[in-house]
Amino acid sequence: MSQIVKDKGPQEVVHTIELGSLGGNSSSASLQPLSQTPSEAAAPPPPPPHTVLTERKKIMTIAIAAIVGFLAPVSANIYYPAIDQLSDDLHVSVSKINLTITTYMIFQGVAPLVTGSISDVYGRRPTMLVCLITYLAVNIGLALQDNYIALIVLRTFQSCGSSAISVVGIAVTADLVTRSERGKYMIYSSLGTTMGPALGPIIGGVLAQFLRWRSIFWFLAIFAAAMIILILVCFPETCRMVVGNGSIPAPRWNRPLIPIVQPSAYEGAEAAKKELDDGPKPRRPTPIDSIKIALEKETGAIIAFCSILYCGYFAVLSSLSSELGEKYGYNSLQIGLCYIPYGIGSLTSRWTVGRFVDWNFRRLGRQHGMEVVNNRQVDLIEFPVEKARLQITLPMVYMSCICIIGYGWVMNYRTHVAGPLIMLFFTAHTIAGATSTLVTLLIDCHVKRAATVTASNTMFRCFLGAGAVAAAVPIINAIGMGWMGTLIAVLWAVSSVLLWGVLLWGHDYRKKRAGRI
Repeated sequence: MSQIVKDKGPQEVVHTIELGSLGGNSSSASLQPLSQTPSEAAAPPPPPPHTVLTERKKIMTIAIAAIVGFLAPVSANIYYPAIDQLSDDLHVSVSKINLTITTYMIFQGVAPLVTGSISDVYGRRPTMLVCLITYLAVNIGLALQDNYIALIVLRTFQSCGSSAISVVGIAVTADLVTRSERGKYMIYSSLGTTMGPALGPIIGGVLAQFLRWRSIFWFLAIFAAAMIILILVCFPETCRMVVGNGSIPAPRWNRPLIPIVQPSAYEGAEAAKKELDDGPKPRRPTPIDSIKIALEKETGAIIAFCSILYCGYFAVLSSLSSELGEKYGYNSLQIGLCYIPYGIGSLTSRWTVGRFVDWNFRRLGRQHGMEVVNNRQVDLIEFPVEKARLQITLPMVYMSCICIIGYGWVMNYRTHVAGPLIMLFFTAHTIAGATSTLVTLLIDCHVKRAATVTASNTMFRCFLGAGAVAAAVPIINAIGMGWMGTLIAVLWAVSSVLLWGVLLWGHDYRKKRAGRI
């Protein structure tokens, strides 16, 4: 349905505003340039909607992907409270058990190099199922093993299976959501990855306290089995290389048992299929794709800053357990509960930062003579999407610097435990807002290679994060938590020059890559 509004004057200006979508009640929106033409009797037929899924079905699909994405970070952190138990039962030192965490993070960055490109070509659903089945088998092995070599080898495979799932889950959001509402939806899709580090120690602390460490891996195995059933039953294929906007039927083997959308019922299926056929043909995926994409100027700068931001993030989370144990004498369960403010802070950024990101996108769109059109995705090569995202990201980065300094010093002086926990909440809120907006920008610039660019970002952040985890405790022992927080803040502030470079010149780089200038 459309509405024509004419402004009278020497030359009539026709503003066409799409009021609905053909595919249901979807409210996702993007930008459509205002057209200036002579008086016309009717508007031209609108292009196919970005997705034929209704708003409810779209949220359900993204929610399933986010829940599955919860496995990667929770697997990395869930057995922090059980480190001493593992050390005693396997007769190895605590430092050797910590080595399994570092190994996990390294392979967490490597595995998505393969699976990200594969899912961009062959589909999200089969990639997620293969990874989940692998993950299920590995967790059963971890629950049954009783020696250190088996632990470190199986943790490596566990990392490969879980990390690939989280990358694919974020790509699902890029498949279904247009740029103008991607801010709030990226917060939804990244809830699993932001809540995992906070909830993992809580779950692990409860299980280790009452059922010992083997119950942790049984819990993960059961969770993975439930996710496999959920995907088999109702999760649709969303990869645009496979199903377009959802109106093109997926291969029979790649359909859920209970389909939530009937592609043949959509009257614009032929137009969507033609759009897919006329687009670039997919190449055979390789791990090199994720490395090549990081060599692009603006993409490399964003990924570099994301990695530096995550260094501080991992340093805080990995040291929180030892700091609370040493300064407050807390046990495993109490330490786990202290991660709750971090999880809540990450969650609330969805209602604040996510909405500001979408609002700023629309505001700049109006300034550039663009109008929001429901459920329509258009080429934004002439639109400075970098400015739309980074005008929100940069303030969040500098707020993160202030919060991490505050957290470091209140922890350093052993104030009442409420002090560190309150600062932890605000640190999580600002970091989650900044990182989700940067991931949104990466996907904006590479919407057809969403999983590939996410895999590239994951690889570099995990490599640097592994180093941060290894270095955090020795640095704190040497200079104290207060100066550690200050050091992280200075590093973030200095590194933000990378984002300023993207803000000033990123749009020009993107236009050159597209051959427009």
